[in-house]
Amino acid sequence: MKEIRAAPNKRFDGSILYTLPVLSDPNTGAVITDSLQIAEYLEKTYPEKPIFPNQTKALIHVYDAAYFSQIRPSCVFPIMRVKDILNERSVDYFVTTRQKTYNREFSQLSMEGPEREQHWATLEEGYSTIKSWYDKSDGKWLVGDLFSYADIVTGSWLLWMKKVLHRDEWERIASWHDGKLATLLADVERECKLV
Repeated sequence: MKEIRAAPNKRFDGSILYTLPVLSDPNTGAVITDSLQIAEYLEKTYPEKPIFPNQTKALIHVYDAAYFSQIRPSCVFPIMRVKDILNERSVDYFVTTRQKTYNREFSQLSMEGPEREQHWATLEEGYSTIKSWYDKSDGKWLVGDLFSYADIVTGSWLLWMKKVLHRDEWERIASWHDGKLATLLADVERECKLV
């Protein structure tokens, strides 16, 4: 990452961490890190299909932070599942860095039983709040009939969970709110041409 001049992020303890995604644009030479900054860069540099419609950039920044605040308290459970899909070489690094981040043994992040059920309850509560925001929209997307980066945020988190959780765990989430979250993910995948 240093070789391509990617900017580092900081861990909770202040130490430096290089993260993905990173965009290296061969047309301009720009190197951008962080999903939201990449989206802003693409919007400015390649404005053919806006994802911050009708001057919603400030509101979408607030949505991004609010979404994360709803989901973060329960993320330790899906984070545990990431280990299951990594190649062997990556597992040690992933486990070690997550133990440092959470100051707990990896196997203790979300114990089966009451602690895991609390994580499930917190996750469902967070998604109930997010669903209520979509319910206030007059259209299919958070910004009515206009697809935006807010929908990409929602879809990205849901897609991550679909990829890392066990099938029965994803189906549990997909069944919440009469399948609205699964439908929203499918709509985002189609809009972004992922399917």
